[in-house]
Amino acid sequence: MSVDGWNTVLVLGGIRSGKSEFAESLVTDAPVVRYVATAPEGDPEDTEWATRLAAHRARRPGSWTTEETTEDPRRLADVLESAEPNETLLVDDLGGWVTVLLDPDHQPADDVATIAELAEAIRGCAARVVLVSPEVGLSLVPTTPLGRAFTDALGAANRAVADACDAVVLVVAGQPVWLKPVATATESTATTTVTAPAATATAPTAAATVVASLADTEPTPEVQLPDVLTHTPPAAPTPEPGNAWAAPTMALPMVSTGLVIQPGMELPMPDEYAGPQAVDRLATLDVPGAGLGVLDRVVGFAAATQGTSIPAAWGSVRVLLLHGDHAGGASAGTVAGESARRAAQARAGRGALARLAAESGASLQVVDTPAAAPIEDQPALTPEQVESALRYGWRLAEQAADAGVQLLVLGACGAGTEAAAAAVLAATAGAEPPAVLGRVITESGEIDDAAWMIRCAAVRDALHRTRRSSRGAKDILAELGGGDVAVATGVLLGATARRVPVLLDGPVGLAAGMVSRDLAGQARHWCLLADHGGHPAVRLAADVLGLTPLLDLRLDLGEGANALVALPLLRSVLALSAALPVHPSLAGTDDTDPAADEPESTDPSYADPDLTEPDSTEPDFVEPEPAGPGPASTEVDEQPASGWRAG
Repeated sequence: MSVDGWNTVLVLGGIRSGKSEFAESLVTDAPVVRYVATAPEGDPEDTEWATRLAAHRARRPGSWTTEETTEDPRRLADVLESAEPNETLLVDDLGGWVTVLLDPDHQPADDVATIAELAEAIRGCAARVVLVSPEVGLSLVPTTPLGRAFTDALGAANRAVADACDAVVLVVAGQPVWLKPVATATESTATTTVTAPAATATAPTAAATVVASLADTEPTPEVQLPDVLTHTPPAAPTPEPGNAWAAPTMALPMVSTGLVIQPGMELPMPDEYAGPQAVDRLATLDVPGAGLGVLDRVVGFAAATQGTSIPAAWGSVRVLLLHGDHAGGASAGTVAGESARRAAQARAGRGALARLAAESGASLQVVDTPAAAPIEDQPALTPEQVESALRYGWRLAEQAADAGVQLLVLGACGAGTEAAAAAVLAATAGAEPPAVLGRVITESGEIDDAAWMIRCAAVRDALHRTRRSSRGAKDILAELGGGDVAVATGVLLGATARRVPVLLDGPVGLAAGMVSRDLAGQARHWCLLADHGGHPAVRLAADVLGLTPLLDLRLDLGEGANALVALPLLRSVLALSAALPVHPSLAGTDDTDPAADEPESTDPSYADPDLTEPDSTEPDFVEPEPAGPGPASTEVDEQPASGWRAG
């Protein structure tokens, strides 16, 4: 559980208040979670109710177990009494439980006695328990006898359960208000909070909010990375407790060796309602023209990933630059040591990527990945290296989420990366290598057709060598992908698990997106492609993944740098959509009083328009204070050679 000092908590809230999402965030870091479903299936023709149940099921991580109590409401008390101390139970919700309790099929019954049994079971439960229940005490008294019987029974159940629980929280419009805090919670250590929409809050954010609320203190500022931070990841997964590889991540099943990344994982999906609502809202804004054009997709994407119809511009952004070379014909035409020079340049805060990151106020993290063997002769990586690389990428995404990062930018620099991406596309999408391999450009700007043909031959020979091999995700990474594609795949999966969107840029990120489909199909819905850069592999992979590029600038500044060029534009679009008022004709107000419909901007980087001058037709935005001169902050991940061997 995210908060120490209590064993049971009741989460109350109205309809669509976010109570279920908040309750789920409290148990995200628990090692064993059992979801106790109480709601009946309902009328088969009631598609709206079926959709609600399906949305609840889709949010549950694959590692959670589910138990139904709809057949016998008295069984809920038995489940609580038999729970083990190492378990965490999430009961959702008591409204469904009361509905079944009042069903004529379960009558005659002593409702008061059954509720008392439930409260007593909660008091004696050895496991940690989170119960969700609708708050009906603020609504009107129902006009029907059945409605009054339901509200009376649910009100009595809420009172009995609240008295039995250690803590009670009321969720209003996605905001938790603690009604019954625990005394020991005030002794909790300081916890950093991260500004994010409540509907999409990750587990650490929810936990930090809980601690801040219980302690009745102001949340501390968002984490700021130092200018240079050296970080050495753990060498390999081992079963010893405390190993970072084995840190609990409830989107994955756990075994004795730690995190298990496998096909068919159930990871979160963006909010299916917030995106369309945000796009529809754009049509109501007070703009002189037709609107944002194709950039309305940015608003829809941000809204879905943030879980709000008025998304905020991404504040904290981190660039992950994956550095790893590919040996053999895949790197033909590349100057030896060039990728290492680029990586060192980024570490030092120089070069296009570092300067663009500084302009955008983004942190830059250089990540060394294992070098890949010649794919035309042998597998690029061993199976053990693939497992380590996937876990490493997942942990990189988790570290970013824990630091409050709201958007990841994925880039790569390495000899042979384009050929490796072409090989992955050929294996996953049936593409022909010559059709997805870009031209090889020399240092002097000339086209090297001889090197291009060597790369094509290497990919062709690799595909021939693996023609009878499995086309599973991990097999493709081992045979063809290499370390950078494997780490990038882990990043996409980890970011999806923590609800962090990813801005893709270049063949490596798109190749990782293709591989991640077989591991967790939800990952592609958290990805955004700013520009295809004119690269054929990116075009094909984007088409297969359903990612429509927003721009067509055909930049070639290196992976990651192209996305950073577009980032200020995307931020401006989000800030504008959040700050503009509704058109007076739709709001029903006088056009001479723009303050009447001016919503409060959700982006702290911009000030409200100057409403004291009625002649002003354009809002004056206050530019955010620059981060200061010098290069972007860089976080360097240097992986020792032995760190990629199996533990």
